[in-house]
This record gives sequence, C-alpha cells and structure tokens, in this order.
Amino acid sequence: MTDKIPVTVLTGYLGAGKTTLLNRILSEPHGKRYAVIVNEFGEIGIDHDLVVGADEEVFEMNNGCICCTVRGDLIRILEGLMKRKGRFDAIIVETTGLADPAPVAQTFFVDQDVQNAARLDAVVTVADAKWLSARLKDAPEAKNQIAFADVIILNKTDLVSDAELREVEARIRAINPYAKLHKTQRCSVALDAVLGRQAFDLERILEIEPEFLGADDHDHDHDHEHEHEHEHGGLKHYHDEDMQSLALRLEGDVDPEKFMPWINALVQREGPSILRSKGILAFKGEPRRFVFQGVHMILDGDAQREWKPGERRESKLVFIGRDLKDEEIRQGFLACAA
Repeated sequence: MTDKIPVTVLTGYLGAGKTTLLNRILSEPHGKRYAVIVNEFGEIGIDHDLVVGADEEVFEMNNGCICCTVRGDLIRILEGLMKRKGRFDAIIVETTGLADPAPVAQTFFVDQDVQNAARLDAVVTVADAKWLSARLKDAPEAKNQIAFADVIILNKTDLVSDAELREVEARIRAINPYAKLHKTQRCSVALDAVLGRQAFDLERILEIEPEFLGADDHDHDHDHEHEHEHEHGGLKHYHDEDMQSLALRLEGDVDPEKFMPWINALVQREGPSILRSKGILAFKGEPRRFVFQGVHMILDGDAQREWKPGERRESKLVFIGRDLKDEEIRQGFLACAA
C-alpha cells in the first residue's frame, strides 16, 4: 500500500471555495510535493509569480508542487505523472463544478496501471454554507457530491447565521452521516485534514469512521416521501427526500456463498442509485475480516486482518444512495446469514 501514490479527488460546486483550497496547496510552504490536476487553468486563476517553469501542460510552482490540466484523458495524465522523476507525495484531482466524482473515483478501481501506481485516498467536497441548501434543492449534482464525500469542507460559514449553519449541517447529515465535516472560512483547514485520509483503505474504514459502528442507532425506519423535521437535542433532523444512508448489522457469521451473489446482483441492478457502499463481514470459516467497498456498480474487497480474540464477530454494511429500497436490501442481507 505505502509505495502507491495517494490520490485525493476534490469536488465542489462552482464558487464554493475549491480554488482557494487549490491555491493554498500550490503556494503554501508545506514542504510536500503535490501534483494538482485541474480541468482548466483559467478556472484556478494561478498566480504566475509563483510559477517556476512550465512545459506543455505542466506548471511547476516555487513550493515544489506542480499543476497540470486534464485535457481529455485522466488516465493518460496520471500515467504521465507517474513517469516524472522526483516522485510526488500525493496527487490531487479537481473535478469541474458540476461533475459527479464517481467516474474519477472509478478510474482507480478499474485501470490496472493506475491501480498499480496510485491509490484513491479520499473524496473531498467543498460546499458553500450560504448557498448549499438552495443547491441541494435545485441541483442533483450538489447532492451527489455531498453523498459521495469522505471529507466535507463547509466553507464561508461567516456568511450565515448560527441557525442557518445548524440547518445546513443537518441537511448534510441527512444525506451523508459518515463524512468528516470541517466548518471553515476561506477554506482554512489544515491540509492534513484533507489529504492523507486513507478513507478508501479498506483496513481503515472502521478506524476513520467511529460513527460507522453506531450507525444502526440512526432511525432508518421512516417514510422517505417527505422531508421530515423533528427536534432532537435542539438539532433539526432532516431526512432527505431522495437521498439516504442505510446501515445494516448482522450478529454472527454470513455465508459467503449467499452474500457474494447477492451483493453483486444488488449493485448490478441498483448500481446507478447506489453511490457508495462499504462493509465489514464475518464470513463463516474465515478467521479474517472481509472488507469491501463500492462506487456504483464497481466493487473492490478482500480479506484483511484477523478478528481479534474477544472481538465480536458481526457483519456491517453501509449504503449511501438515491431512493434505496431499504426493506428489500435489509431482507436480502439478513437472508445471507450463515
């Protein structure tokens, strides 16, 4: 794992503050070498005083980072970067304002050469505290970006009241209760809170997301037709009208002969509406934990470390997606019990 270059996918709505974050990465004296892949140089408004050298589509910055544009094929750019001497600490891929991060993430599951040299580290979404609520109503892409994220930077918090901030936070949590959330102004978040998260490292799914363990404490048995609000410890809880997360838990072992065909059939059928899926399973007769995760139809997983003595063997799954057939998925999973 360690010699693979970590790749962060950076997404966010136009004007949310992605450019501010990218400019910080390209100009601050953080002592790391990052390669930043942007869609268009024009968009990022690169400070030319900081540019040391440029060849065709790659600009070198005076803090050692480099910046290049994707004109066309991401895989080609990545392979080009891998060949450059003076390897990078990490690569950041920026997606356009409206883009769905899924295809970019899938590149790291599908292309063998890319997979051999690089690994997906996390999907980071920058959101604008003032406009996010409106965007979630009128732009499905904004909702995808929130649902897909491992890390959410809720930016421009100085432009909203405390009540508005609480409301927008509740809306984010209704869509994605699992992401790490940072509230910022001018994207002033420590770069190591954004980079080097290892959110896609199967072995660390649990360590990074303590919420994952208590996920089944959330109330999932509600009617998703309407947006409900109810007071809960002074915080309004929204259940988003079409996007939700589903957490399932099963005591004891799962039969892999039943589970594998079931999960594969499920993502083939419902894949377009399942944005992210992940799970840790106790397979019958297997001393190690089986860990998997998926992006739409693409699944990746294998047996990881052994269950520790005294550790409770149980299986947990999490899905984030649109109009998930909660009960059907729940019953299907329960039927996989050994």
